Amino acid sequence: MLLEVIACSVADAVEAEKGGASRLEVVRDLGRGGLTPSLELVAEIKQAVSLPLRVMLRESESYEMSSADEIARLGAAAAQFAALGVDGFVLGFLKDGQVDVERTQRVLACVPQARATFHHAFEDARDKLSALAVIKSLPQVDRVLSSGGEDDLGLRVQRLGQYAKAAAPELTILAGGGLDDVALLKIGRETNIREFHVGRAARAGFQVEGDVQALLVSELVHVLAILL
Repeated sequence: MLLEVIACSVADAVEAEKGGASRLEVVRDLGRGGLTPSLELVAEIKQAVSLPLRVMLRESESYEMSSADEIARLGAAAAQFAALGVDGFVLGFLKDGQVDVERTQRVLACVPQARATFHHAFEDARDKLSALAVIKSLPQVDRVLSSGGEDDLGLRVQRLGQYAKAAAPELTILAGGGLDDVALLKIGRETNIREFHVGRAARAGFQVEGDVQALLVSELVHVLAILL
């Protein structure tokens, strides 16, 4: 079982590690869905904790409107982050509701040894199973982040189970997006998903503006331990 926690600051990262998180996703502007953090922040977090870091590469809230200049900037940022020794990156682009292989490859070509998570852009793909098949053609991408949709929990869990089967063995589904302890248990019991991603659930008041709390992280880690 693996718990990935979103960190927007050094304090977030330290609290997440204290609570038993397995990996961090480093972002800024969590309220906007998470954008590329500063090089300085990533460097400080890398020094402060020993957890693997996956760094967000995203300048715009839109998944379909990245310009050539933006892609070039993201590639350059990725190279700088890679020099710090991060675990990988988080990115995703669409074109007309389909995975934009070209733009994704252009960014990842700047860090050819790096691994990546395809983020919530996946949720906006018109055909999720076809999108998974396309993402498999991107050898550097090893994970896909998905909430399973915005319906009731039962339907979301069913979809996540379908995605996990379709993704294997090349891709791992990272379940995330509004998860709480109840959702973690249900997903873990009813699917073969073993990696989970949380933002608000690890924060004071379940708010994006809140700070990560070690106690909340440890409670989520305890929930996952029940599933072992």
